[in-house]
Amino acid sequence: MTAPQTTPRLALVTGATGYIGGRLVPELLDAGFRVRVLARSPDRLRDRPWANDIEVVAGDATNAADVSKAVADVSVAYYLLHSLVEGEGFDDLEASMAQTFADAAATAGVQRIVYLGGLTPEAAERRQTPSAPLSPHLASRQRVGQILRDSGVPTAELRAAVIIGSGSASFEMLRYLTERLPAMVTPKWVHNRIQPIAIRDVLRYLVASADLPADVNRPFDIGGPDVITYADMMQRYAHVAELRRRIIVPVPVLSPTLSSHWVGLVTPVPRAIARPLVKSLKHEVFCHEHDIADYIPDPESGLIGFDRAVELALRRIKDADVATRWSNASVLGAPSDPLPSDPEWAGGSLYRDERERETDASPAALWQVIEGIGGPRGWYSFPLAWEVRGLMDRAVGGVGLRRGRRDPDRLMVGEALDFWRVEERIPEELLRLRAEMRLPGLAWLEMVVEEHPTTYRQRAIFHPRGLWGHAYWWMVAPFHGVVFGSMVRNIVRAAEEIQDDALAQDQGSTSAHVR
Repeated sequence: MTAPQTTPRLALVTGATGYIGGRLVPELLDAGFRVRVLARSPDRLRDRPWANDIEVVAGDATNAADVSKAVADVSVAYYLLHSLVEGEGFDDLEASMAQTFADAAATAGVQRIVYLGGLTPEAAERRQTPSAPLSPHLASRQRVGQILRDSGVPTAELRAAVIIGSGSASFEMLRYLTERLPAMVTPKWVHNRIQPIAIRDVLRYLVASADLPADVNRPFDIGGPDVITYADMMQRYAHVAELRRRIIVPVPVLSPTLSSHWVGLVTPVPRAIARPLVKSLKHEVFCHEHDIADYIPDPESGLIGFDRAVELALRRIKDADVATRWSNASVLGAPSDPLPSDPEWAGGSLYRDERERETDASPAALWQVIEGIGGPRGWYSFPLAWEVRGLMDRAVGGVGLRRGRRDPDRLMVGEALDFWRVEERIPEELLRLRAEMRLPGLAWLEMVVEEHPTTYRQRAIFHPRGLWGHAYWWMVAPFHGVVFGSMVRNIVRAAEEIQDDALAQDQGSTSAHVR
């Protein structure tokens, strides 16, 4: 007699476009779950390798009706929504979203909520140092966890400190500080103790938490086997990366604000995101219990240590195998912003710089150059000018050019590319980038491939805000001929070189076959 087939449980993942959520989805699929995601912009998921294996609910986490639709028939719901920056009222917004989610989950009969929060110092420890209250970032995480636990749905709140993995904001900050500064003056928090955890262990805990007993409704501290200072982390990173030992001189005068400026200058993490990270590091955060092991035992080989986690992260970076990055989750602009395809009356005036050039290269060769633009390859025109523009952007708190690329050859809709965001990608047809540098308006850069004959079309579009926006366009317009004109020529030339190399290889193979 054949055993009755059971339908796999349905798991909801919020924050699937972010760093953790984007890595959790394939882990849940591998574990046998059906997966649904709630996404405000579903198009940002379409290039993910698992996009065809999931159900997507288009909606906003602040909208109760959208959340109710997302949690319907769900067995376990993963709450991975939080702000990377500390804008005005961000904590109240996070609390409101959590309450909306908690109410909807309880009404829908969700069996388990799993939430990834932040590791905090013990309350008793904070009472001894009243001058160091929780940072707004950590306090908001703690508040969200309490709201979810009070929902009536059993909630596992996993509290982690620094997550070590390729592409995480904490790892990128550590990596660039260590690699770029052989000697540094640092704030005193570099000697605070931290208990970092490898991304692999975080994902293992998240997946396994779906099977916790129904009576488990509590926070759990999770961390790796090492309790070390941030200074030790930098020295040990340098050792794993085969760099010289770093000279670290702590001083007591660097406030979180000054430290975030310093981090924003040296690393790809912009000041707005560096600030809450730095504020959190002023606390000593390490696990005060390991009760999670009573339910999810440690692997036979043990939890991944710091050095091994760094080694794994660097290997993924070297192999261009970074699945998600912190910058994937940070998107500027709103759905109400005009798109470059909209008529002018939809959002006011649009300024354009349009250029085109025919080429003997194939559409495939031309697309190869377009999709590989940015990062180490640059922008095919006046590298110094682009670098200066990036530095100017960072000086006013923007992201600059240091976010680079996730993958050297392939882009995905929604991911960051230097100071742009990939807004549209149609292979061998169109790449549209939306600017995320600080501007008095909105800007896009479109690169189009046309056939018969092969033609490269390039369009820069600017939607000004206010008088300063119009003035900005006319101030930079004289440089467009130099920057954008040479960009068109050099992109076409690079495509023709790729085409010539391919033909030479084909001819060489043919000659060898004839002989």
